[in-house]
Amino acid sequence: MRTQVGIIGAGPAGLLLSHLLHLRGISSVVLEKRSRDYVERRVRAGVLEQGTVDTLVEAGVGERMRREGLPHHGIELRYGGAGHRIPFEKLVPGRSITVYGQQEVVKDLIAARLAAGGDVRFEVEDVAVHSLESQPYVTFGGERLDCDVIAGCDGFHGVSRPAVPEGVLTVFEREYPFAWLGILARVKPSSEELIYARTDRGFALHSMRSPTVSRFYLQVPADTRVEEWPDERIWAELRARLESVPGFTLATGEIIEKGVTPMRSFVVEPMQYGRLYLAGDAAHIVPPTGAKGLNLAVADVRVLTEALAAFFEHGSTELLDGYSDACLKRVWRAQHFSWWMTTLLHTFEDDDPYGRRLQLSYLDYVTSSEAAATTLAENYVGLPYGS
Repeated sequence: MRTQVGIIGAGPAGLLLSHLLHLRGISSVVLEKRSRDYVERRVRAGVLEQGTVDTLVEAGVGERMRREGLPHHGIELRYGGAGHRIPFEKLVPGRSITVYGQQEVVKDLIAARLAAGGDVRFEVEDVAVHSLESQPYVTFGGERLDCDVIAGCDGFHGVSRPAVPEGVLTVFEREYPFAWLGILARVKPSSEELIYARTDRGFALHSMRSPTVSRFYLQVPADTRVEEWPDERIWAELRARLESVPGFTLATGEIIEKGVTPMRSFVVEPMQYGRLYLAGDAAHIVPPTGAKGLNLAVADVRVLTEALAAFFEHGSTELLDGYSDACLKRVWRAQHFSWWMTTLLHTFEDDDPYGRRLQLSYLDYVTSSEAAATTLAENYVGLPYGS
């Protein structure tokens, strides 16, 4: 079996890459170890930057997102007993975010690929990549897929990145001393926009997935187990952290999903080796505070699509050679923003009174200075491509 691009992973990065390549007349095969049902139900990110929304619409897979997604034109920073809105419509006119779950993006992309006759294979076993420096190929389940290029879109724990010879990649990482306990609840959102709450008890986030389903996160110790948090305890802690503003009451309801997300920053350089190109979580992880993970994957795929188009249409390797450098500029900008949001809003066990007061002082600066608020807003909605 042969194709032009072998894609490992049927998450947003792999599926979007396959679809964008199809629109350019480039063939691909997508290999995914999980079942279709699993990847379509896996709850992950939910905040789409302006550039991600535009990309999906331009690719012809944004119709349902436009119909069911929730456009937001601001976020609230809540601390010190008050809420402070960051108004996107004023600070970055014409740009906003859309709340639309990653699993919904995946459903739309799978439907589009299958409707176009795309080759997406689920539940494949024993995936391995070979001969990355010359004639790459992928083996899986006793079969062999020859290709010109391999795209590693299989996440942090995938097989693509470990296939690079030892010593080639430089790893940059940071582990945070806390995690997020995330829940999905069948309850109408208590706010029209996202609330980022900084309290002495820890961070909390109020988000949503639809007019009837809400998403919440609590800062918890890094070694937290879900079993330690029964529903009653979760709602009590969310109320304690979010009901800090006069007149705000948190609506509660049935919790339909729980999970603990570790907080880490991770980048490998370069994002390529031979004919292997890494994209999305296979190359970088950000703490979810800045809502950048899915959006960075889309940005990588846009760059890789143009590079592959130049290669297959004109035989040029210039853009492929510069793929990693082009992506890493945006990756490190997003890393900095995510680190900044995380350190600004979370409590740390080793904080002394000076550190806590300094944190509040900086929050005051962000919410009172138009220049500082604009920097937050432009990074949150996503820098225009090419910036």
